[in-house]
Amino acid sequence: MDSNKLHGLILTSGKSTRMGADKGMIQYHGLPQREYLYQLLKPLCHTIFMSIREEQECEFIGDYNLIIDQNEHKGPYNGILSAHQYDPRASWLVLACDLPLIDKKALQFLIRERNPNKMATAYATHHSGLPEPLCAIWEPEGLQRSKEYLDAGNGTCPRKFLINGDIKLLYPYDDEVLLNANYKEDYEKVLLKI
Repeated sequence: MDSNKLHGLILTSGKSTRMGADKGMIQYHGLPQREYLYQLLKPLCHTIFMSIREEQECEFIGDYNLIIDQNEHKGPYNGILSAHQYDPRASWLVLACDLPLIDKKALQFLIRERNPNKMATAYATHHSGLPEPLCAIWEPEGLQRSKEYLDAGNGTCPRKFLINGDIKLLYPYDDEVLLNANYKEDYEKVLLKI
């Protein structure tokens, strides 16, 4: 693998218990969300991967690059660090499948403003000012330090790691692109905006 290439990683291995349906399969844009994001990232990254649970592998027909979660960590770090283990020298544009309003313009800005000398370049909403680890570019050093952070028992939250890390923080042109759809009410809210 070429360490100069930016890979895309779509996190689609969550169980979606709060939504009551697989968030990666919800159609907001005429395609299952995970496929929509795959197509959105395709022209922007060198290679795109789907982060999945082992039992999801049979759901993918066609030409998708898959990384099966290694189940060594909890929460989103499970997928993020499974990708880092797959290619420790790569930088990863991590994108959660429950961001239905993210668009090409926001992703292009994230890539253009990336600082590869920081541990990560992450979006934050104007309202919270907190980094969004699931719409961020993670550099290899940041991922390695994340692993050390977890191994030291400092917690399992990637946001807390980024809050205390040397990162570049960006604000989107509109906070709505970072709307996280976890509940049925969020799904209905998104449909009204599309």
